[in-house]
Amino acid sequence: MAFCAKCGGQLAEGATFCGACGAQLGAAAGGGPAPSGAPAGGAPAAVSAPMASNVAGLLTYILGFITGILFLVIEPYKNDRFVRFHAFQSIFFNVALIVFWIAYSILATILGFITFGIVGILMGILGLLIALAIFVYWIFLMYKAYNNERYMIPFIGGLAAKQAG
Repeated sequence: MAFCAKCGGQLAEGATFCGACGAQLGAAAGGGPAPSGAPAGGAPAAVSAPMASNVAGLLTYILGFITGILFLVIEPYKNDRFVRFHAFQSIFFNVALIVFWIAYSILATILGFITFGIVGILMGILGLLIALAIFVYWIFLMYKAYNNERYMIPFIGGLAAKQAG
């Protein structure tokens, strides 16, 4: 039985790609060379390499907790600590934003009723500024992930690091 030179995984008879890491093998383990463009020994026609960790880390923030959860269950990334950290941080960040906006909306509504709409208008303008600041921070988080930095959001980053292992 042959073994992969890159990861040491056991190779199937006639394989041209490692089943564990996806590395292309020099020659088929039990046969001659494959015809041009055809795989040998029943190996898949195309093996795509997983995307880099920094790109996967950036993508965890794109749709918030949806992509965070998605990258926690997709096979090559669920074992990558960098991607797991950013996935958990994305999930926790979005949950915190949802809780914040619910509380902010309730407060703005109550203050708007009490002051006959005057403070409600001011809270609306303040809400737009807060939304802009959150958008800029979201872009900043994606930038940090793309640059292979493990930037930790205060309070949330510690929880994400603990969950990521």
